[in-house]
Amino acid sequence: MVTLVSSRQRRVLIAGLALALTANGAWAQKSYGPGVTDIEIKLGQTMPYSGPASGLSAQGQTDTAYFAKINEQGGINGRKVKLISLDDGYSPPKTVEQTRRLIEQEQVLALYHSLGTPTNSATYRYVNAQKVPHLFILSGAEKFRDPEHVPWTVPIVPALTSEAKAYARYIVEAAPQARIGVLYQNDDFGRDMLKGLKQGLGDKSMKMIVGEESYEISDPSVDSQIVSLHGAGADTLMLFAVPRFSAQALKKAAAIGWKPLRFVSAPSANVISVMKPVGTEITAGVMAVKFLKDAADPSWDSDPGMLEYRAFMKRYRPDGDPTDMENVYAYTAAQLMVRVLEQCGDNLTRDNLLRQALGIKNWEFPLLLPGIKMNTSVTRRAPIDQFQVVRFDGQRWVAVGGIIGE
Repeated sequence: MVTLVSSRQRRVLIAGLALALTANGAWAQKSYGPGVTDIEIKLGQTMPYSGPASGLSAQGQTDTAYFAKINEQGGINGRKVKLISLDDGYSPPKTVEQTRRLIEQEQVLALYHSLGTPTNSATYRYVNAQKVPHLFILSGAEKFRDPEHVPWTVPIVPALTSEAKAYARYIVEAAPQARIGVLYQNDDFGRDMLKGLKQGLGDKSMKMIVGEESYEISDPSVDSQIVSLHGAGADTLMLFAVPRFSAQALKKAAAIGWKPLRFVSAPSANVISVMKPVGTEITAGVMAVKFLKDAADPSWDSDPGMLEYRAFMKRYRPDGDPTDMENVYAYTAAQLMVRVLEQCGDNLTRDNLLRQALGIKNWEFPLLLPGIKMNTSVTRRAPIDQFQVVRFDGQRWVAVGGIIGE
């Protein structure tokens, strides 16, 4: 027996089916922000491909290579990622110019992984005024962890103050009579670390810190500052500096026969760009913090995540040094960005992208140190807020204590 269905009944049935499918997400409406089409997602970043921090620019090249890998595999939900990575020379005025180009001319969906405290400091208010996601920027400055005033900015790394407090705690426990000399970059990067050190030392800071010397990123060297800190009688040296100046400081201290207990900032804790060029006989004993597996450490050679990373580098970044931690940083950041974009589905608006970036719950990635997981929320901005104090033994970084942070 055949049951006849009227045209009106067919329309009702079709409407009901459409409603059911929409509720299940199968027919979810596509929503796109600037820089997004059915076939492309456009992102932008600024990197110091030239200038005093150019040693960090491998991150931009690896970001680009990782998205090339993703695109070769079909993209993200069928869309290819186009990353526009522009040189800012680590110069804030140039960063402003390039960031305006990315937002106003290139019409990117979001800014991703732009590098540097002084450079992001020059643009973050403008970016937030434009309501553009400013995601996983490479700076631990406190100003970028302010959801009330800069809700569109999300850093990726632990707070600079937290890192410096960890050093302070180590000194108080291991060398309570230390006389500390501090070299710091004269911007939010260096000043935040100095602030964290003093907070960590508490009421002991005035007695323990015997010298403070700053440098400008445009300075040719920090030799005179190191001589001054040595002359102040310091037996502990804090280098709140980018790799170029940390390397200079370590060399100069050795040249004048000064052998203090030394700490370098996380960006300078790089075996390839700092420790080995300075000389492992000089850098043995240097302290730092880590939250990623060290690709120069042979103890990770059989680690599945490291093997996968090395295979990626061989195929997509054959001109890059796989043991350079800048490549490890970028590889992990790119994996994070891909996962956030995947979470967006077909709702690739700026609002939803920010929402997904702030909804990370215990995400694990293969090159994070064991025990470190990524988490974010509206109030907890940086996905990586844990690390481990480490000491360089002349060949590799050795853990000192357990994981610190939330």
